[in-house]
Amino acid sequence: MPQTSPETTGKSTTGPSTTLDANTNGFDIVRPKRWPWVVGVLVIAALVAGFVIYRNAGGSESANTTAGATLNVVYLDSNPAEQKIIEYVSNNIAGGYGIKVGAVGLGDSNQINRAVSDGTYAGTIFQHRHWLQQVLDANPDFHEEAGTGPIFHWVFGIWSDKYATPQDIPQNAKISLLADPANEAQGIWYLAQAGLITLRPGADVTALTQRDIATNPKNLQFTLLDFGAQPRSLADLDAIVGYAESFLAAGVPEDKLIFAPKSPDEFASILTVGSDYTGTDNIKNLIKAFNDPRVQQFIATDPEVKKLALPAQPVTA
Repeated sequence: MPQTSPETTGKSTTGPSTTLDANTNGFDIVRPKRWPWVVGVLVIAALVAGFVIYRNAGGSESANTTAGATLNVVYLDSNPAEQKIIEYVSNNIAGGYGIKVGAVGLGDSNQINRAVSDGTYAGTIFQHRHWLQQVLDANPDFHEEAGTGPIFHWVFGIWSDKYATPQDIPQNAKISLLADPANEAQGIWYLAQAGLITLRPGADVTALTQRDIATNPKNLQFTLLDFGAQPRSLADLDAIVGYAESFLAAGVPEDKLIFAPKSPDEFASILTVGSDYTGTDNIKNLIKAFNDPRVQQFIATDPEVKKLALPAQPVTA
């Protein structure tokens, strides 16, 4: 093939590749090479992917591992008592343990557990131990565990728009229990405590089902509803077994709660934390802060908190 010069081909020996044709009026049209842009995009994508992997692996950007960072503790946004408890710890206790605590409200319980598991948030107080286990069984990729023993007992019990006591509930009454297994078990325990049913000897209180009902002398008829549906159904049912937070948030008067003994410790709130962070100083001190006895005193005496929560430990005067 004969050799040609740059002047006859329109190509430069040193600059970007060019072409010359009849439509250019004698000007070179420069077409820059695309590969630097492609490489740049690939580098950015690799950095983003690396950040995601790093974060999911519990990297050091989590507040749990950062000295002086605010440790956000999540509450279920339908429960103002949980919010007030966290804010009390933040304002009155956390500083004594060398940490800062924030309160974050969320409405999706599964989202809360995932965010605690991956270190986005430091912990949560919205669930009891058996609810946590129910979540972990359904999501084996979650890494979360109890950081404390019982913190408080939710106000939970039998509600009725028609009857003043459990004994007034008639034959064949329609009763709602909560639809999730852990809280259905708690509701069955309450009905037994009220004398409306008896339980099979040796039944595990944390895993009760309707099969554990030994006798049902009033032939109670059970229906399962979720948290939001229970208050809306109060007028249509004879009684409902559920949490005060759901009913009070819906404007149901407090006197519709006709039976409410303290639940077993198995159904008390705990502080849960991400398992990957329990060895960090921040989480160790967060656990100490929530175990401080002043938390119990606050739960027992704050007038708004008392409507929804009861202290889990004895409180001295």
